[in-house]
Amino acid sequence: MAGMLALASLTGVAQANETLEIGVEALYPPFESKAPDGTLVGFDIELGEAVCAKMNVKCEWVETSFDGLIPALNARKFDFINSAMDITAARQKVIDFTQPVYIVPSQLLVKKGSGLQPTVESLQGLSIGVLQGSSQEAFVRKHWGKQGVKIVSYASQDQIYQDLANGRIQGAVQNSPSALDSFLNRPEGEGYELVEPILHDAEIFGEGIAFGLRKKDTELRQHLDAAIQELKNDGTIGKLSEKYFNANWVAK
Repeated sequence: MAGMLALASLTGVAQANETLEIGVEALYPPFESKAPDGTLVGFDIELGEAVCAKMNVKCEWVETSFDGLIPALNARKFDFINSAMDITAARQKVIDFTQPVYIVPSQLLVKKGSGLQPTVESLQGLSIGVLQGSSQEAFVRKHWGKQGVKIVSYASQDQIYQDLANGRIQGAVQNSPSALDSFLNRPEGEGYELVEPILHDAEIFGEGIAFGLRKKDTELRQHLDAAIQELKNDGTIGKLSEKYFNANWVAK
């Protein structure tokens, strides 16, 4: 009965709004990036298309920089964000979120044999790269930036990997799957590694990654939540997680 009601509710949104626009930064594989022909690809892209299909609506992708996603959302440039965005206390002050969709770890990426660890003592005086506006940036600024670690923010993840390979920075912090897909599994990343432990801060990394919406867009959030739950229940999100991450990181 709950499933039938959810699907009926989803049909209602299709009648009210046949096209939804999704904000994304397509520079963060394997979550979202561009194929050589310009087509958007990745976990979040397939997830977004599956959600839209479940809601019986057409969706269009609107690209912007990651740190510009929330301002653009609140300026009504698109309807919701689907771009590997963590639910955090700071973001919840300005936007709303759906239920958590998936959870992925964040780690420090360094040169093999460097002996560097994700601690202030190990990284003091060194430069660490992070994506501007990301949860990883918030983490390193909170825990390391005020204690002698130099934080360097970048507009794209590719720039971080280039500067790491060129020795301009000594480490980087990002989602582990991004480091594997975009750097470690490629020739330029052969001499680098992710180090333990996984970074933890419930206030910053929150409950997981979700879709971001404007405050008071309650009806849209309800429709998205229903679609996400259906896709969790039927195994679609789990299959996408295995496909892109080789692990089941679906949020419970």
